[in-house]
Amino acid sequence: MLKRAENLVLAAALASMALMPVAEILLRALLRVGISGAASFTQHFALIAGMLGAAVAAREQRLLSLSTLDSLLVGRGALLARFFTRTVAVIVGALLCLASVELVLAERAGGNVIAYGIPVWLGQAALPLGFALITLRLAWSASVNWPARLATLALAAAVAAAAASRLPLGNVMATTAVCVVLVAAILGSPVFTTLGGLPMASIPLDHYRLVVNPSLPMIPLFTLAGYFLAEGGAPRRLIRVFDALFGGMRGGAAIATVLACAFFTSFSGASGVTIIALGGMLMPLLLSAGYSQKNALGLLAGAGSLGGMLPPGLPLVLYAIVARVSIEEMFLAGILPGLLLVALVALWGFSRAPRAAVTARKFDWREARAALLAAKWELALPPVAFLGLFAGFATPVEAAALTAVYAFVVEVLVHRDLDLRRDVPRVMAECGLLVGGVLLILGVALGFTNYLVDARIPERAVDWVTAAIHSRWMFLVALNLFLLVAGCLLDIFSATVVLVPLIVPLGLAFGIDPIHLGIVFLVNMELGYLTPPVGMNLFFAAYRFGKPLPEVCRAALPVVGVLAIGVLLVTFVPWLATGLPQLLK
Repeated sequence: MLKRAENLVLAAALASMALMPVAEILLRALLRVGISGAASFTQHFALIAGMLGAAVAAREQRLLSLSTLDSLLVGRGALLARFFTRTVAVIVGALLCLASVELVLAERAGGNVIAYGIPVWLGQAALPLGFALITLRLAWSASVNWPARLATLALAAAVAAAAASRLPLGNVMATTAVCVVLVAAILGSPVFTTLGGLPMASIPLDHYRLVVNPSLPMIPLFTLAGYFLAEGGAPRRLIRVFDALFGGMRGGAAIATVLACAFFTSFSGASGVTIIALGGMLMPLLLSAGYSQKNALGLLAGAGSLGGMLPPGLPLVLYAIVARVSIEEMFLAGILPGLLLVALVALWGFSRAPRAAVTARKFDWREARAALLAAKWELALPPVAFLGLFAGFATPVEAAALTAVYAFVVEVLVHRDLDLRRDVPRVMAECGLLVGGVLLILGVALGFTNYLVDARIPERAVDWVTAAIHSRWMFLVALNLFLLVAGCLLDIFSATVVLVPLIVPLGLAFGIDPIHLGIVFLVNMELGYLTPPVGMNLFFAAYRFGKPLPEVCRAALPVVGVLAIGVLLVTFVPWLATGLPQLLK
């Protein structure tokens, strides 16, 4: 009963996020009036959806971790590691809950309102409630025994009480706490535990500031559009289109695979969703075209991440928010590099095709026309998004909301692939789970970043790097090596919030355009999707196709090399990133 209620509230929050901006567009166009505080309401709905989604992710034990070492342990070692990591996570969650309560009480005393007399603290209350739910669920998953669960909660309560009493924390205790958090991270504790394990008093405030950022609702809204497409009949219709257009030629199955994956990832923002949604249809297509199991597996693992560079890719949105550059310019900057990576992977797939096509056939104009007509509503989705973004009648968040509502209408009302009562709440809850997990990481990562800024780490980094490196090109080489390592250890979302404030000042010191720097950063992070130990595409491919992780890693290795060529081209040919933004200014 509680699970169903949570899913419904989460779906309602996401629906409110999508419908309010669309209502604002219609009222402004038809009656020249608006909804007071519409943007602020949308931002607070994003906060509610994010915290409740994170609680659902904790309920389903799907909070992202930096390490998968715990999955390799067996027996008593696995049980002890799980208890230790969950206990650390419960303590961090309890401290964040306590700090959130203090934030809400301070805001309540301030008396600020969103609109229509609704106080700001009421929206902020999602923070302590969300952290409380996450903490309780982590405690529940710490062990199967009640005494161990209660011991975990009692320890967390004691630490929180000590923090509430403002007991002094000596250097030895602080160092010990950091070491404990790092060990827990190595053993597989959730990412938010690691990033939130440093000074926590400011993290709820930073989390709140990030989530109510005017542009951040674009991330859950575009993700929602992608989920409606992935869960409806869009994968089948779009694969039919690409297969009809390219399937008859040598390597056409690979081209169809790459294009279909890039299209979906650009909207869902999650390459794992693309692999799960499309893998079951694309793998048989590749095998029937004569591709080996190894090449098909490597192609699907690599193609899943390609759409992140194409607008409205969510990594582009997040980088623009963190680096404080134009979202529209980042969208334009991602087009040529994104198409370059798509072309390189498609060429590799073409080169792996058998010389004599197993399913060679002539181009069928009738089938191509039928496929295009069947998928016409999905193919119109990018123009809908771009029209809202660049035509000037909608803000970026309103354009994202319009895209989500359009995807809902197409999959639920036009094609009727999703049932309004049975399927839509489930799809929205699944979307909210992903969004909540990501926003939880981003919120605590921003607090960690602000801690680094307060410690003057970016300034010291600039001084050290400019003293050690004097050439712009050598800096770019060093940056690529650093980001390659970072991509092996951090997911793209937490890496963006933590690393971008550090590398942007370095780029400026060497005269590198922040837009170009952003594209270099993001293509390296895309490469990180295929590099262990945190290469998420490797894990999703292993899960989807039932293959051992080492086998998937070996299969994806050639695609890693191909993407590395793309990274170098984007790095040392800046025009690929800056050409379109400069041309269309």
